[in-house]
Amino acid sequence: MCVALPAIFAGLLGVFLLWLPISLQAQLVLSLAILGLMLLFMMRPQNKTFRLMTFVFSAVLALRYAFWRTTETLPDIHEPLNFIPGIILYAAEMYCLVMLAINFFIVADPLQRKPAPRLQDSEKPTVDVFVPSYNESADLLALTLAAAKSMNYPADKLTVYLLDDGGTDAKCNQSDPRAAIAARRRRDELQGLAAALGVRYHARAENSHAKAGNLNAGLGISSGELVVVFDADHAPVREFLNETVGYFAEDEKLFLVQTPHYFLNPDPLEKNLQTFGKMPSENEMFYSVVQRGLDKWNASFFCGSAAVLRRKALKETDGFSGQSITEDCESALALHCRGWHSLYVDKPLIAGLQPETLVSFIGQRVRWAQGMLQILTLNRPFLQRGLTTAQRICYAGTNLFWLFPLTRLTFMFSPLLYIFFSLQIFEANITEFVCYSVTYLISSFAMQSYLFGRVRWPWVSELYEYVQSVMLFGAILSVVRNPRKPTFNVTSKGQTLDESKLSPLARPYFLIFFLLFAATCYAIWRYTTEAMPSELLLIVAGWNIINMGVAGAALGSVSERRERRRNQRLNVRRHAILHLGGTGYAVIIGDVSSGGLALQFIDGKPVDGIDKGHEAVIEVRRHGRSMEVPLICRSVIRRPDETNFGFAFAERTPETFVAIAEMMYCDQQPLQDRWNRVQKHKGFFIGTIRFALWTMTETLRAFSCALRLVRETTEVSHPDAPMAIHAPTMRLDTPAAVSATQRGTAYA
Repeated sequence: MCVALPAIFAGLLGVFLLWLPISLQAQLVLSLAILGLMLLFMMRPQNKTFRLMTFVFSAVLALRYAFWRTTETLPDIHEPLNFIPGIILYAAEMYCLVMLAINFFIVADPLQRKPAPRLQDSEKPTVDVFVPSYNESADLLALTLAAAKSMNYPADKLTVYLLDDGGTDAKCNQSDPRAAIAARRRRDELQGLAAALGVRYHARAENSHAKAGNLNAGLGISSGELVVVFDADHAPVREFLNETVGYFAEDEKLFLVQTPHYFLNPDPLEKNLQTFGKMPSENEMFYSVVQRGLDKWNASFFCGSAAVLRRKALKETDGFSGQSITEDCESALALHCRGWHSLYVDKPLIAGLQPETLVSFIGQRVRWAQGMLQILTLNRPFLQRGLTTAQRICYAGTNLFWLFPLTRLTFMFSPLLYIFFSLQIFEANITEFVCYSVTYLISSFAMQSYLFGRVRWPWVSELYEYVQSVMLFGAILSVVRNPRKPTFNVTSKGQTLDESKLSPLARPYFLIFFLLFAATCYAIWRYTTEAMPSELLLIVAGWNIINMGVAGAALGSVSERRERRRNQRLNVRRHAILHLGGTGYAVIIGDVSSGGLALQFIDGKPVDGIDKGHEAVIEVRRHGRSMEVPLICRSVIRRPDETNFGFAFAERTPETFVAIAEMMYCDQQPLQDRWNRVQKHKGFFIGTIRFALWTMTETLRAFSCALRLVRETTEVSHPDAPMAIHAPTMRLDTPAAVSATQRGTAYA
């Protein structure tokens, strides 16, 4: 009651202020007073009453702005050249306001779950682990399978399945003889790997219904009470099942326990902007805040991997749903409609890989966007029977979010209509703009910082959305035209780039930047040469400059940096014994990857006795027994106070991957520490300065990369060029030009 009464009072006050006709000066005073109260309440983040009041007062400013925008700023309907683009801009803004309201509802009070109850071995249900695969390499699969098989759970109640869609009967018997031979070799190789690791291998007859069909085939050959799904590159920590399975004993209607997707490598934007490990990753806002908010309303949904599901519930829907190309969210929706419950655990329990290149990143997001919009149009969650009102709102918000490319590009290009053509698509003077628009924008940025500042820094959302919007716009329109047209595509993982170069997708980003730059120059020329320049020109020019800043940072995002690291490292602190020349030395393992490890000696330091090429054996203990793995020294870094050694694994046997899984994933704490380390709040002003620096440096780097490409192309085309010079391997118009070493693709 102590929370509800202030909220009701503030809501009634907001309704009153919404319809209250006041002067511009009074509106400015009111807005500043509300902003002051909001900032005061934000200083007490743990107080639920103040948190709720902050939401309400932010909503007051948003509704006041929406009322003014609707009644005072729309162009005359009798002037179609102004009215049509004006109403498109207005619709984009109203979409943002609707999404703002939905997001406020979702994250108003994120749920923090208690740890799962620990069950006795006799109480634990049987568990089947599915690792669906398409064409990932054996090495990538070996680590995931070894980690899954090593999870702390009774051996007689745990069965791991490798579901291989790359070795189906259809692929092994296809008409292309080379592809058929490759599929048979793959099947033989993975069957041997599975047998060595104690994992069951299964390849179905044909590749129907993509990942959903593969998982359903797994359901048909297994019988465990619970089903765990791990993508091919998602390796679990040892305690994964103990951190999740106990929840099912508390709630017989629980069908899903979802955990975060944590990644060892940067996405293309993080890599190219060099923010990985310094700034929260893009997905952390969803997994750290949004999923917890959805969990509050029993609307947390299946994300395709790192999750535990109840077989009994899946039987009600005949397995995983496959109508859309995002089978995970669609399956969760179907089970929520039947009254089943879901739960989210805010703890990183798996480590995976993100797409490394912009081409694969965009391909993944195209599938997500099209799949979510398929659910919106074909399943219509807002009208589904069986859902609570809160669940309808949550699912509608999750699906509607993927319309952001339409609004983001509307905001990007709208200023050009006034700058170049003087179209009056927004009727307001600078005083009105300050009193309504500026105060509303300040409130929005303040709320974004208040709710997500620890996991999403200022302007990062704008950058990610713009980069995706350029490529997702057409994909979204194709779903609107034909919701059943999109087909499942897998996501490339484990790529490396041998040299820095422009992405094959870079061309439209450069063209848009040049267009915005030209608009800025023209706006300046208009303001300095026109006899009576409009105040609106200042507003629109400023808007365009902000857009140009985002577009400039995006140029850095599409200028791919070299990435030769094939194996991603995880910092650990693990004691082991290094056997060298017949003597054992106590060492501390500092980091591990699937390719090697780094270590330091604790005592008996034979610093002068080791050099590159020397062989050694690392001994680690697992479940009370020792495992020994041969190593080869690859690097020695000597400092005055310490010496670090880098070793590569000399063998790539199944036993080696069991040892690697033990060293990397025996403890969840390294993942948690890395997760927590980057989640630091960045204020709006500091974040804006940082983003401005990105804009300047990354724009210059992108143009440097482009000029180098032009120079290389010119040298190649010169008639006197030596015959040894070859055409550059990258072009702007073909994704096939990515110079990358692919180790496989994933369903994610």
